[in-house]
Amino acid sequence: MTTVSTSARRKARHYAMQAIYQWQISQAALNVIEAEFHTDNDMSKVDTDYFHELLHGIVQHLGDIDGAFAPFLQQRSLEELDPITRALLRLGTFELQHRLDVPYKVVINEAVALAKKFGATDSHKFINGVLDKTSATTRAVERRADKSS
Repeated sequence: MTTVSTSARRKARHYAMQAIYQWQISQAALNVIEAEFHTDNDMSKVDTDYFHELLHGIVQHLGDIDGAFAPFLQQRSLEELDPITRALLRLGTFELQHRLDVPYKVVINEAVALAKKFGATDSHKFINGVLDKTSATTRAVERRADKSS
């Protein structure tokens, strides 16, 4: 089993967020978007398997993902969210639901870092709050273990 570097995963999330953003705007086929990313970007230091899993997994499980974080949107609807915030919440929630090997704190920190880079002013605070509440339900056992240690 090969170990994947933290930076390769970080880059995979970076590109996955951009690809999900593009999909949300264009509704283009995922394979087309994925191929464009491989053509237009240097993917040599990217965990491309993780990029693929994120991109396809988010779209495949979209209803479950949106349903998991929607209750925590503070009286906003999903449609009211800007596309970057929506993409980051979907990315983070997918990881919380489907990548139990990634600690919930890492998931939240990575989404917050991307929000600081790409999101609207202070969107990282909103994303942090929504994903923290989402993790309380999706990762309840992990959070309890974290508090007891």
